[in-house]
Amino acid sequence: MTTIDDVARAAGVSVSTVSYALSGKRPISASTRERIEQAVRELGYRPHAGARALASQRTNVLALMAPLRVDVNVGVIMQFVTGVVTRARDFEHDVLLLTQDDHAGVERVAAGSMVDAVIMMDVEAEDPRLPILRRQRQPAVLIGLPRDASGLSCVDLDFEAVARTAVDHLVGLGHRRVALIGSPRVVLDRHTTYALRMVNGFRAETERLGVEAVFEPCESSHAGAVAALDRVLDRLPGVTGLVVHNEVALPAVLAGLRERGIEVPRDMSVVAVCPQDVATGQPQQLTAVDIPAARIGAVAVEMVMSRLDDGQTPESRLLAPELTVRETTAAL
Repeated sequence: MTTIDDVARAAGVSVSTVSYALSGKRPISASTRERIEQAVRELGYRPHAGARALASQRTNVLALMAPLRVDVNVGVIMQFVTGVVTRARDFEHDVLLLTQDDHAGVERVAAGSMVDAVIMMDVEAEDPRLPILRRQRQPAVLIGLPRDASGLSCVDLDFEAVARTAVDHLVGLGHRRVALIGSPRVVLDRHTTYALRMVNGFRAETERLGVEAVFEPCESSHAGAVAALDRVLDRLPGVTGLVVHNEVALPAVLAGLRERGIEVPRDMSVVAVCPQDVATGQPQQLTAVDIPAARIGAVAVEMVMSRLDDGQTPESRLLAPELTVRETTAAL
């Protein structure tokens, strides 16, 4: 097996010079680097992964905290996970997935130097995991936006802008009574920030435009969707515009409208807030604001690698919403 000593002898340099050339930790002249690279190619040298990690103090592993609670949509969560894993591969990193709702989990993996950085999902406004992340030496990126993000990088869809986009579309079509069917009550009570920002944006925009509006939380089940729809119809008679931000309940909401003789979009225009595949997988192609889960996961990896490789300071990045108009919305 070829060793780094063999490369050094072939290139006529010291072992440390070869190490610096391969790691990029010190500048090496172009001619010396060329000799080293030629020796590496000719000898077929491959640095030992363990030695590389030891020398660089890197594990080439990222931790992803994605709690699989009973109230989350696992399908959507896995789109975020796919985005993280796929982009991490481009940076030659593996991903350690932590699915337990365990605040000490991040402390265990970080304190044991198991990972280079942490990406955390399902962020709450006053998230109890944040003090743990701030104590660790590893950088952290949140997929979500807590009330205080100091010392941490954040990326997410701009859910307040999502709500404004959905409301503006409906009002632009002439709808003056609009409703939001949103996240389960337990998600709101936990102060999960994407859900709160969606509600805040909806209320602010409907008030600004002077339209009648109601918001109803919705359990992620068929029964929960039917109950939420009935509450909307009872509270806001004559409602003609509906925003649905609950992927699990979405099919039941559409079925409930049909069962009540409410035709979409003749009687009710519907805007969904969901990943694109969910919007196009319904019996009717839904006008929707996309939740680009895989893209957000990829951006989280890029941000954490910038922290690791370039010393990038913490930043927050909110992705602008994209509305695709399909057959479930129409002018009054």
